[in-house]
Amino acid sequence: MSPRLLLTSDPDLAARQPILAGLQEYNRQQVPGESQLLAVLLLDEQNTTIGGLWGRTYYDWLFVELLFVPEALRGQNLGTRLLQEAEQAARQRGCQHVHLDTFGFQAKDFYVKQGYTVFGQLENYPTGFTRYFLRKALS
Repeated sequence: MSPRLLLTSDPDLAARQPILAGLQEYNRQQVPGESQLLAVLLLDEQNTTIGGLWGRTYYDWLFVELLFVPEALRGQNLGTRLLQEAEQAARQRGCQHVHLDTFGFQAKDFYVKQGYTVFGQLENYPTGFTRYFLRKALS
């Protein structure tokens, strides 16, 4: 069989699975360990998710993929509480560090106040803005 390439802007989402599975299997062969989801949900009175934190733990790290607090609820320490809850759960899973990324127009200063340090950045991503990569030791 001779493989061929297909460039598409509208792939079938099922096409992602063999790519992900192959990469995960390769990674497991190199470094044992499983990725585990971690979410701290912010719920309204009807138990509907209105914000929260979404991430995963792997290789002794917590990766925070998403953190969102609705604008009307900001300034009430909810972002801090979401991070603290996730960090505590990560410690219980044996994690030693956290990493995440954010844009200059999002929450870099918030994360720095929470003890995160910038270890990298991409200028003009998007044009006129900076994307920051931050980390924190969980000691």
